[in-house]
Amino acid sequence: MGMGLRAAPSFAAAAARAEQHRRLQPCPPPLTLLLLLLLSLGLLHAGDCQQLAQCRIQKCTTDFVSLTSHLNSAIEGFDSEFCKALRAYAGCTQRTSKACRGNLVYHSAVLGISDLMSQRNCSKDGPTSSTNPEVTHDPCNYQSHAGAREHRRGNQNPPNYLFCGLFGDPHLRTFKDHFQTCKVEGAWPLIDNNYLSVQVTNVPVVPGSSATATNKITIIFKAQHECTDQKVYQAVTDDLPAAFVDGTTSGGDGDAKSLLIVERESGHYVEMHARYIGTTVFVRQLGRYLTLAIRMPEDLAMTYEESQDLQLCVNGCPLSERIDDGQGQVSGILGHTLPRTTLPQTWPGYTLETANTRCHEKMPVKDIYFQSCVFDLLTTGDANFTAAAHSALEDVAALHPRKERWHIFPNSGNRAPPGGSDFSVSFGLTCLFLIVFF
Repeated sequence: MGMGLRAAPSFAAAAARAEQHRRLQPCPPPLTLLLLLLLSLGLLHAGDCQQLAQCRIQKCTTDFVSLTSHLNSAIEGFDSEFCKALRAYAGCTQRTSKACRGNLVYHSAVLGISDLMSQRNCSKDGPTSSTNPEVTHDPCNYQSHAGAREHRRGNQNPPNYLFCGLFGDPHLRTFKDHFQTCKVEGAWPLIDNNYLSVQVTNVPVVPGSSATATNKITIIFKAQHECTDQKVYQAVTDDLPAAFVDGTTSGGDGDAKSLLIVERESGHYVEMHARYIGTTVFVRQLGRYLTLAIRMPEDLAMTYEESQDLQLCVNGCPLSERIDDGQGQVSGILGHTLPRTTLPQTWPGYTLETANTRCHEKMPVKDIYFQSCVFDLLTTGDANFTAAAHSALEDVAALHPRKERWHIFPNSGNRAPPGGSDFSVSFGLTCLFLIVFF
């Protein structure tokens, strides 16, 4: 399912649809195989037969959907919460087993619960989720209270999340999935809303080039009543701490922290999980420079004052700071060499062919991340930019909510299947080199 629990399991979805469209009218018993087929295809409503009227599988399924529709597998604690919901679902089905005897929706649910508990290594004994999330939701768990809010409105869809990333020298992916290459030297705000502020500082990479890369990141998690005090995180080159500037590693009271820093690789990779605003941040150091990836709920990301409109993640780089071709295209001279005379004497140690080969080793799909890798190698000669592009794509896979948008391909409305024209992107990078170095 990619980043999160996009929908309840098929048996739950089928049951939910069935009970929403209940028609308590007699029907002749169909053949068992035909009934199973129709049920699996979602074409038969479980309430079509009067014998299901006394079965309470509706309540079991509705409760399970409300408890799981807002969960996100990328957030720490997902497995624990999902197992609690499964145990609650199992307990509910057991209590209604006599009334549901012969009900195929019920038996499908029981089998589905068993399969999911096995897949998630859930124990049969343990705590269960409350079946009344509207009353017991955690105000410092965004997914919990957002899910409860939508449940009260009759909306079973999970909250919508947005992704923003910055890497290389530097390449920006905005909340709208626009891909840009920018100069933006100095300090610039990526995000500045009522819940979170993120600022990056970029410095020139190669003398004579307008390309820059990030050497400092400052993140401010703003205070929220009962959940956390304001926390500030700051990373600079060769100092990627696993703590906030005040020395703490978490925010909030109790065992379930509403804000937590997790060090994945000492000095090179940290994650920040802000449960109270449903936000996850990845910060990495690769070579001399930093990368950033953020996942945040849309309703929070777009809550800001008119004076806070300069946000690169929201609106992209100003036109005066763009150094791509206006479509995010940066590095497509694949198969075409650029005359050395078109570049200054700071031309680094990669040829187009060797840069292409090096990037292809890490990224077999020739999308915009692959092209950014080639561009960065040709403009800097620093092999660490290959790892930066590869890690940036891994962060997309970990945080971006829509798998079909992970890859971006130029000249195709930003998203398209692989296999575009090498020549068209070749011409784009040739022009781009002239912009960068002159």
